[in-house]
Order: sequence, then structure tokens, then C-alpha cells
Amino acid sequence: MKEGEYSQSKYAPNPFEAPLFGAAAHELKSPLALIRQLAIALEQGGLTRDEISLYARRIQLTSERALRLANDLASAGTVDELVPLFPLEPVNPSAVCQRVAFELQPLFQEQGRHIEVRYHRQSLLCIANADLLGRIVSNLADNALKYAPESASVKLETTTARDGSTIRIAVRDYGPGLPAGFWQQLTRSSTKRHMPITRRPDSSGLGLFLSSQFAEAIQGKLGVIRHRDGTTFYIDLMGSTQMSLL
Repeated sequence: MKEGEYSQSKYAPNPFEAPLFGAAAHELKSPLALIRQLAIALEQGGLTRDEISLYARRIQLTSERALRLANDLASAGTVDELVPLFPLEPVNPSAVCQRVAFELQPLFQEQGRHIEVRYHRQSLLCIANADLLGRIVSNLADNALKYAPESASVKLETTTARDGSTIRIAVRDYGPGLPAGFWQQLTRSSTKRHMPITRRPDSSGLGLFLSSQFAEAIQGKLGVIRHRDGTTFYIDLMGSTQMSLL
């Protein structure tokens, strides 16, 4: 098992560079192609009422996923620009995970997967911005969905360091293992193109890059743990001395 951490640096990709827009086009191409295919099938007719309902539902879920990515891209300016727009405050990380799981559950069910939330009842609050933290967790969960085997679960888990100084939100999938050196490759020179992840060809790494931008804006650290049977992406956040009332 190997673990790495990623925080934005002077070597990190500029969010407005041409390679990033190419990666964005790659990420949006798949959902847009699926929406077009489903729309053509609906137009051609010959479907049962149940099939029409199913196709319409898939169009809705797929378009919502594309809109989430577009919204994230619209927010991914420089970190200095993000900070004043999303002030830090005590946030309940378990509540954020539950909200994300609730929002993504229909998409997971549609693809025959499950999303679970694990947390401790007395988990502490973290210092973050609820909106940006929700986008980070949503990005990581959406990334995990692409690689979770059929009928498998993606797990969102919140843990707290013994002294309460650090809160970790982890997203665990059981798909193809992440190749060694990927984390270092992602953080290298901005002159390199965003390359698809080996053994995970559907991803350009864009969602992880956006999550790293958001993580730095809320003073968090994004990291990864490689397993033989999958990958855990996580974000570490500073714990709050304020107790949760939830």
C-alpha cells in the first residue's frame, strides 16, 4: 500500500491552459454522446412506455453529471480567486457525505452500483467550505463510479485523528488499481498534457485536478492510497474545536 499527498504548487497545471480544455472536452464527450444516442432512440420510436421512462431518466442523470463538471470548471479559476468566494467555517463532514450520497444515489442505482456512507456518531467538525467540500467529494465519488465493478459499492468514510486535529474524508472504490507514480505524474510540469490514467482509460484526471484546486482553497490536502483491489482518494482537513450539535 502506498500513500501520497497532493497540494497545489508552482508546478501545478494552469486551469486555463489548452491541455486542460482538451481534458474537459474529453470528459464531456462521453455524457454528451450518450445523451445524443438516447435522444435518437426516443425519436425513432418503437419503445415501450417503460423504456421511454428509462431513457428519459438516463438522459436526466447523464445531463446532471455533465452540468456538475461544467459548474466545477466555471469555478476553477486561480486559488486566490476561489478563496474569497468560499469562506471557511465549521462544517459537518458526515453531513456533507450524506448529502452527496443522496444526490448521486439515483445515478449509482441506474448503473447497478451502490454508494455507502460510514461515519462515527461523534465525529468532530472540520474547517472548510460546505459547497467546495461537497464538490470535492462528489468529484471523487463520480470518479469511483466509473471503475466500480457491477453490483459493487463505493464507500464514503469520515474518520478523525485521535487528537481531533485532522478530519479525513475517504472515497474507496474496488476497480482497477491506480498505477505507481500516477500521483507524481499528475503534479508535474504544467507543460505536459493531461494523460488518461493507465488501466483507467475513461479518465483524463480532470476531476482530480479540479478537486485539488478546491482542496487548496479550503486549506485541505488531497491524497491517494493504492490497494490491490482498488483505490482510496481522500481529503484531509483541519479539525474544528467546535462540537457538532447534529
